[in-house]
Amino acid sequence: METDVRLEPWSDADFWLLRRANEPAMTRHLGGPESDEKLHDRQRRYEALSAREPAAGRMFRVVLEATGESAGSIGFWEREWRGEPVYEAGWGILPEFQGRGLAVAALTRLLSYVRAHGSRDSVHAFPGTDHPASNAVCRRAGFECLGEVDFEYPPGVPHPSLDWRYRVGPPPTVTASG
Repeated sequence: METDVRLEPWSDADFWLLRRANEPAMTRHLGGPESDEKLHDRQRRYEALSAREPAAGRMFRVVLEATGESAGSIGFWEREWRGEPVYEAGWGILPEFQGRGLAVAALTRLLSYVRAHGSRDSVHAFPGTDHPASNAVCRRAGFECLGEVDFEYPPGVPHPSLDWRYRVGPPPTVTASG
């Protein structure tokens, strides 16, 4: 199984990937396909997120090292969860690349990025209880399942989900030398 991936920052040239990820097979656990207007808004948000400081979060394109093919997307962003500042992570691997361990490989790379650049000590993911593949990705990447929650996605629509947490450790401390 090929699992060697690299993460490339999201750019204006990646809108095609959002269109592919908007297909019914990719959105059935996310409330279904979005309108073109919402896709364009998402593209703007992804570009804006990736233009901010690294600790604010990032969106990436998942690229196969061996062939240079784009296999999906992955990212993390800041949020408050139960009164705590955390990161949330999300990903999507295109259907023709699923079942190869690419989501776990990409998530492992993402967690390394968060450890190096992040300012929050944990990353959460909230896959639906009806999404065994994404829950398996969390488990295989070393996340701890904290239990079932009603998570709103899309906003305003509660969905039975599992709260998975990965501790990346405390934010790096800056020491003054002198």
